[in-house]
Amino acid sequence: MTTRTGRKRIFLTGATGNWGRSILREFAQRADRFEVIALVLPTRNDRHAISAFGDMENLRVVTGDLTDYAAVERCIREADVVLHVGAVVSPFADDHPELAHRVNVGGARNIIRAVKARKDAAEVGVVMIGSIAETGDRNPPRHWGRVGDPLRAARYDEYAQSKIIAEKELVESGLPRWAWLRQTGIFHPGMLQIRDPIMTHSPFAGVMEWVSAEDAARLMAGICEDDVPEQFWGGVYNIGGGEDWRLTNWELQTRMTGALGVRDVRKWYERNWFATRNFHGQWYTDSDRLEELVPFRRDSFDAALARAVAANPRLKSAGRVPAWVVKNLVIKRLARRPRGTMTFIRDNDEEKIAAYFGSRREWEAIGDWSTFRPPAPSRVPTRLDHGYDEDKAPASWSLSDMREAAGFRGGRVLSDGMATGAVAVPLSWECAFGHTFSGSPRLVLTTGHWCPVCVKDTAGYAKQAERNRFLAQVETNSPSTSPA
Repeated sequence: MTTRTGRKRIFLTGATGNWGRSILREFAQRADRFEVIALVLPTRNDRHAISAFGDMENLRVVTGDLTDYAAVERCIREADVVLHVGAVVSPFADDHPELAHRVNVGGARNIIRAVKARKDAAEVGVVMIGSIAETGDRNPPRHWGRVGDPLRAARYDEYAQSKIIAEKELVESGLPRWAWLRQTGIFHPGMLQIRDPIMTHSPFAGVMEWVSAEDAARLMAGICEDDVPEQFWGGVYNIGGGEDWRLTNWELQTRMTGALGVRDVRKWYERNWFATRNFHGQWYTDSDRLEELVPFRRDSFDAALARAVAANPRLKSAGRVPAWVVKNLVIKRLARRPRGTMTFIRDNDEEKIAAYFGSRREWEAIGDWSTFRPPAPSRVPTRLDHGYDEDKAPASWSLSDMREAAGFRGGRVLSDGMATGAVAVPLSWECAFGHTFSGSPRLVLTTGHWCPVCVKDTAGYAKQAERNRFLAQVETNSPSTSPA
């Protein structure tokens, strides 16, 4: 469906977020080809954010809520492409898990239902956004990843759990034109202003393959163009900026603070204020695939960082602030607020200490800065074993391939038969702990989904790994990897 002007109509959710606003700016530059219908919450902050686009002639704002099917359906009945970016994200999602699931899962279901209600559903492209958080803690040496690796959310990460469920909803929806994109960390100017205890959850040794908000916006607009290849549809992809954007968390910190004139960020905090595990982040072996299908990378980290500094002129003097002031009046207070790591230590919260440090003894053994060495994880890509012959074309998959994959995961296929190449038809499975569930071969073999009961039991991952070789590769520090 196109308008009288011949422009495609794009239904965009999450338009008032950092990424969403970048997407709007990108579509404003493509006003000759697109009209945007943005569903915006009726809150003061959302109204203020969208007001900045009052002169965007190809934007129509609809006030509403993702959990309201009628509002969603009204927008989708006119859309050619759905870009579902909106979500309740961490850390707010982790503090309000019921809301996170109602919006993130319920919103996805409403969109799928509304598209299916159209007589021309086969003509509507549906793109939904997942997260790197779905695969959880991948600290070195297991820091290289790809779609199909085990889903393994960090403990207390309800945002990741909601996205795992929503991803399955889309993959198994039966819609003919869909894609799920697992977003990585988005670098934007607001990064320099983050002041939340969740900062202390990020291990220095962890990694992330970032992407700029501008490049990610180019990707979303590019997906809506007429020349997007047909093979793009029906896939799950990792969004990543590529080689230049593969940073350790320590490197990210030092480069950001260095750009603000801070000579030695170690004077801002104690080494043991920061968790050593239970976060998320990977470098990708497969992020180039999305770039090949929908070229979007133009940015460099240095350029994005320079823009961020320019957008935050007040922070340029950070290097002149006495380090003890920042340490004691800012970072220390953050670490001692709810969700802060030092709150767990102060309160002797053994469960959270175990989650973020391993144990109190391991926290005590972290040491001071005199023994610290900047992390330097291997830049040689490696791949986890997915437990089946990946050289075999999905069109020739049979029940024997399913049995091989299930056995690698410690379970079995309960279905008696499978039509050769029926990759989208759900089968019945059983995990090592006797939970039964359904899932298509495509879902299980290519996206990393397995037992929906076990994936929620984050505290039980180690026990699960004793019976599940697939999961064991990322649950231990010595994964069975092969060169990518």
